[in-house]
Amino acid sequence: MQTSANAISHLSSSFNFQTVPRLVCEIGGAQKIGALVSEQFGDTSHALIVTDPGFLKTGLVDSLIVNLREHKMKVSVYSDVVADPPEAIVLQAVESARRDKIDLVIGVGGGSSMDVAKLIAVLLGSDQELKSMYGIGNVKGTRLPLIQIPTTAGTGSEVTPISIVTTGATTKMGVVSPQLYADLAILDASLTVGLPSKVTAATGIDAMVHAIEAYTTKLKKNPLSDMLARQALSLLSANLVLACEDGKNLAARQAMLLGAMLAGQSFANAPCAAVHALAYPIGGIFHVPHGLSNSLVLPHVLRFNSPEAAPLYAELAEIVSPGIQGSVEAKSQGLIDHMVQLANRVGIETQLRQVGITVNDLNRLADDAMMQTRLLTNNPRTVTRDDARAIYAAAL
Repeated sequence: MQTSANAISHLSSSFNFQTVPRLVCEIGGAQKIGALVSEQFGDTSHALIVTDPGFLKTGLVDSLIVNLREHKMKVSVYSDVVADPPEAIVLQAVESARRDKIDLVIGVGGGSSMDVAKLIAVLLGSDQELKSMYGIGNVKGTRLPLIQIPTTAGTGSEVTPISIVTTGATTKMGVVSPQLYADLAILDASLTVGLPSKVTAATGIDAMVHAIEAYTTKLKKNPLSDMLARQALSLLSANLVLACEDGKNLAARQAMLLGAMLAGQSFANAPCAAVHALAYPIGGIFHVPHGLSNSLVLPHVLRFNSPEAAPLYAELAEIVSPGIQGSVEAKSQGLIDHMVQLANRVGIETQLRQVGITVNDLNRLADDAMMQTRLLTNNPRTVTRDDARAIYAAAL
């Protein structure tokens, strides 16, 4: 593999890299949570498990509660988390946790549950108001001890310092701050076996988007994130179809969790860009799941970026399509083709019209996308409002 001049220029540049201090990657690892808590946070007494109603119904939370209680801990559960959680959910959970004198927060679920868990931990750890935390680096205080246990292989939220909150009818804001990094992340595929195939597919492609965008980010690309992104893409591309076709394949499920976590570490330090910027309005306005929103615009953003990012896309194409031949441009197109074929193979929607979006919605989507400046600034090619509308039109 030839390394592009762009990549070489970054190898010696200064960079900062942060991640969670401890990871447990083990099938059945979540069943050791009591011992892990006692070992790492010996003086905690009352844990709050943050999850959603769907995961609570699986019964898998029960064994975690039993395990924690066996280690002399009180346990409360907050299970009202919804997708794209609004501020009201976060504040309601904080109020409840404060009454219960919680001193440890455990996020168990997809990105929404883990994002809410982060904010509960920082809001309980200080007197700062949530509305003053939005943006980058605005969390001032400390937080309670925080454990994250993902039940989907997608967001990588267990290892990111980012929490996304719905702040209005359709708008989203991000809290981005080092205090949001967990103390411990547990990757246990046994908690993901009941995930429906379409959810497995959409969240898996979301994780692949994280790796692709981190590898091509404009401002903070660095050798560590590059390495993690490449390994993540290798694991995810090799195991996504297996996990979709056989949800009980624990080896594939564990590989997907590991890949999603590595992608999370990567984009936490080399941030995402236009794919996510254009996906957020789709989720916010039309309540399309985040992973699917990303997948719907991915190939069209990749085509738009290719004039600037083709050398890096070509390098990633060699990971997802080993043995691919041809010019840099041909390989870049090969990456796009692979992602399109993958979405078709795993059976998720591939056009905006399939999720209820019409041509009359494109202007509003484009206007909202241009508000995502935190993400757009990282894109390898500048995106104008007309560009955003054209990308949505191509995705329609």
